[in-house]
Amino acid sequence: MNSGGADNGARGEGGTGDGGKDTAGVIAPPPVIYLAFLSIGFGADALWPAAVLPQGLQYAAGTAVIALGLVLGFAAVRQFRRHKTPFKTHEPSTALITAGPYRYSRNPIYLALSLLYAGIGIAADSPWVLALLVPLLVVLHYGVIAREERYLERKFADAYRRYKSTTRRWL
Repeated sequence: MNSGGADNGARGEGGTGDGGKDTAGVIAPPPVIYLAFLSIGFGADALWPAAVLPQGLQYAAGTAVIALGLVLGFAAVRQFRRHKTPFKTHEPSTALITAGPYRYSRNPIYLALSLLYAGIGIAADSPWVLALLVPLLVVLHYGVIAREERYLERKFADAYRRYKSTTRRWL
């Protein structure tokens, strides 16, 4: 889900240096990681409820954050389809994407998933869900993003290094 290739649709060649498997080797699919942390947060909320927001505010703010996450996520996935490269982490990247939301962030899909996660936490008025966003992002960084960045650097070499030097990881 990290950026996959050059906005001109250039194809990467060669192996990845990981025993021939042409993937990033992430610890788990990112949506599964988000769902696991969401489940833990809701479990903690069931055991130790800690509502803090007024009902009207929680729904309005949560809905707005969820909507922003959906718009960003669809725009990022659209770039993968436009460049005909898979966005699933267990499939090889065939193009380095630098267009659309990838002009501003190397990880707009993870940003979108984080917004969806936070929006759900806000709408549910669950401080536990929101507090777990920080450890979730640590797991995502080391278990997914760092691995994807190493993979993309091996696969796309200088093109990825240039992109990485000009585009922030998040925003």
